[in-house]
Amino acid sequence: MKVVLFCGGLGTRIREYSESIPKPMVPVGQHPMLWHVMQYYSQYGHRDFVLCLGYKANAIKEYFLNSDRWAHSDCVVSNFGRKVEVIGEQPPDWQVALVDTGIWRNIGQRLMAVRPLVENEDIFLANYSDGLTDAPLPEIIERFKRSKMVGCFVAVHPPFNFHLAEFNGGDAVKRLRSSQQSEIWINGGYFIFRKEIFDYIREGEELVLEPFNRLIEAGKLMAYKYEGFWRAMDTLRDRQVLEEMIERGEMPWKVVTEARTQAAS
Repeated sequence: MKVVLFCGGLGTRIREYSESIPKPMVPVGQHPMLWHVMQYYSQYGHRDFVLCLGYKANAIKEYFLNSDRWAHSDCVVSNFGRKVEVIGEQPPDWQVALVDTGIWRNIGQRLMAVRPLVENEDIFLANYSDGLTDAPLPEIIERFKRSKMVGCFVAVHPPFNFHLAEFNGGDAVKRLRSSQQSEIWINGGYFIFRKEIFDYIREGEELVLEPFNRLIEAGKLMAYKYEGFWRAMDTLRDRQVLEEMIERGEMPWKVVTEARTQAAS
């Protein structure tokens, strides 16, 4: 399936990096965040990407047009660099459409801008490209296929913890509990759409506000509740957490070979 990635935001909450590069290009380990998101889809066989560019679009174009695909691979170099043989896992073979959708467009209008590239797909995937998960993508897709829904998103618990206060009438507190014990779910930014999604989006609208409410009214929106690993990179602290995980060799978003083999079969 084609995968639409929204890469045009300003990334104001991680401004220390996003003033010089777009948020999806912020490095996490040896690769930009965008690479990790694309690798997640690629390992399940989805390697046809449509990137909706905006803020500092040239930085992302240059990454794909000029990047050295051997830079992060073990390799044998001979003939004074004219012959390169990769050792072990090969660099990913991706088809990437780089579409400048403008600086100030919101997510809904970015999706509308690339409509000609996906409107012939019965089902396509989409992502904010700033969060990582180990959610079982083949299972989510299969559940969506069996439904008659037009849209689906992965719902997750907030990654931070806070205390919820419940009141009994006036000012008296009835109960205090952790947010992790609650039924609070948020949009995790991993989407699946049928091509009919474009019938629900109007000019200027954000994706998850008016269009999703129309889907709800029509009974065409579902969520896949997932309680496993999910982490967005909204702040420098979020990036630090992901960096520390990579340093420890903990990358749950990178599915093991056996799982990839089963998904491909």
